[in-house]
Parts: sequence; C-alpha cells; structure tokens
Amino acid sequence: MADRSEIDTGTGELLAEIRDRVAILTLNRPEARNALSDHLTPALRRMINHFGDDAGVGAILITGAGTAFCAGGDVKGMGQSTKAEMTFEQLVDDLRVKQRTLTGALVAVRKPTVAAIPGPAAGAGLALALACDIRIAAQSAILTTGYARIGLSGDYGIAWLLTRLAGFSRARELMFLSERVDAQRAEALGLVNHVVPDAELRQAAFALAASLAEGPAIAFGHMKDNLDHAMMSGFLDSLDFEAANMVRTARTLDHKEAVRAFVEKRKAAFAGR
Repeated sequence: MADRSEIDTGTGELLAEIRDRVAILTLNRPEARNALSDHLTPALRRMINHFGDDAGVGAILITGAGTAFCAGGDVKGMGQSTKAEMTFEQLVDDLRVKQRTLTGALVAVRKPTVAAIPGPAAGAGLALALACDIRIAAQSAILTTGYARIGLSGDYGIAWLLTRLAGFSRARELMFLSERVDAQRAEALGLVNHVVPDAELRQAAFALAASLAEGPAIAFGHMKDNLDHAMMSGFLDSLDFEAANMVRTARTLDHKEAVRAFVEKRKAAFAGR
C-alpha cells in the first residue's frame, strides 16, 4: 500500500499530495488547459518552496489535469489588465519577483524534479516544464513557445532554458516561429527525455519520480550543483568544483551504505545522511 497524503494548497486550482516520498503537483484548470491564474500561480509558488524544503519529500512531480500540461498565461485576460496605474519600473519589478519565485525557485530546488506532459505546454507553461530536471511526454503532447503569436518576447526563463536544451539556433527557431512541436520532435530536439503512450504517462512519470525519491538525496543535490556550475565555468574550474563535492559525498552515510549494498548484492537503503 502506497504511503499517501493530500496537502491543502489553498485553492482547488492546484492539487498536491505526497505519495512514497514523491510530491505530486497537479495544475487543475482543465477547462482552461491549466493556464496560470491569480489563484493557481501563487499556490504553485508556495508549494514548490514548501516541498523543496520538506525533508519527507525526495522528488517533485509536476503535471496537469485532463489532456493539457499548461497553456501558459491566460491570453483572454491579457487585455483586461488591472495594473494600468503601475509604472514601467513597477511592472518590471513585479514580473521579476514572480519569475524568480516560480521557475527560478523550481530550478533552485536541490531535489530531482520531473514534469509529466499529457498535452499542450505553451509559453510560461513550457518554461515551467523545461525548468524541471527531466520531462516525460505523452505521444499526443504538443510544445510551443507561443509568444510570437501574441506579440510578446517571452518570460519565466524561456530563452535561457531553450538555449541550453536545444542550442543557439534551434532556440531562435522555436521562439520566432512559435511552431507546434509534437512529442517525437521534442524528444529529438532534447526538449523532453522520454515519450510514452498517453495511457502510460502518469504511471511512467510517477515510477521515475519514485525511483529518484529513493535515491541518495545528498548526492543528487551536489550533482545538481555540479551541473549548474558547469554551465557557467571553464573545465578546470569545473574539475575543482566537482572534487570538493566528491569528497563531501564520500563522507556521507549514504555512500557507506551504497558500498555495503554493492558488496552484499542488495539494493541500497538511502537515508539522506
């Protein structure tokens, strides 16, 4: 029987539960293709921070209810702004805070994060998926930047994420053309890690997240530190950075347990120590 508990997010637009050390966040606005809203987005920010700090959580899985992942911002409401009285500087500062506390916070989480994409992921919704460590897509999933279609330049780290995942030229193509990219092409471009039949998505994504949640939490955190550092440093700096983290993880009880398990030909029982 799975260890399972539901968490109150403060809104029905975001569902949260912990199952077998996996925190599952489900965007729950299927009638709007799970577009971000004034209720959903703040709740998502809070829960990412909450689960990122929760020692009882080993991995975070983000998905969408129904047949969509997240359609991004609510386009219909964009022409009805309630921020008409704000200055340019205030608007910029407001968006900067919102970005840092959503995709910025998700990238900063030192636990493995997985996105399960059952259908469309567009705009900021695509950025949310790309900010996760690993993405699994259903065969019918569609990815698109979408910004050019509504005359916007992009937000929530989409340029940074696309450039690192797909490369300089492909990132520009994806941003300029706003094409609908099917799951198979998304996998070929490096935007998703695996594509599975629609009916198998949730089970496959949870199985992956659960296996990561059982893994060596301290080592995973330092792996993410190493990988992040490698994108901003030269090779020798990266070597030095890895050396320090390698020694740190060699001193953990998890490492000692893994060595014993290897010798005894059994599965290691990691405790995050």
